[in-house]
Amino acid sequence: MMIYLWLILLALVVYAVFKRFYTPKYLTTLTQEDFIKGYRKAQLIDVREPREHEGGHILGSRNIPMSQLRQRANEVRTDQPVYLYCQSGARSRQAAQFLKKKRGVEDIYHLQGGFKKWTGKIKKK
Repeated sequence: MMIYLWLILLALVVYAVFKRFYTPKYLTTLTQEDFIKGYRKAQLIDVREPREHEGGHILGSRNIPMSQLRQRANEVRTDQPVYLYCQSGARSRQAAQFLKKKRGVEDIYHLQGGFKKWTGKIKKK
């Protein structure tokens, strides 16, 4: 009986790790260089919380925190590319999934490694 519990626990851990690092087909992961090339012609959205955004963010980004995305989803246009970023990449993946499913956004990109790997220009409040 105990072995089954361990197997179930192991399966859950494997699934959680897979889910965190798996990138779906509709989401394109971009290096910083490729992200910089395209984000000026797109909607650049920081899905981190406001205090994180105020501590430093990519110049020109709009803050729509993951915690507010459901209520503010209509602020994201479906006819323009969407460039997302968060601190590490996990929340931007979640945001992409939500925007694809609920808003039908087709052109979605996110920053590889997130803001913590960003070495470009930033703005602080």
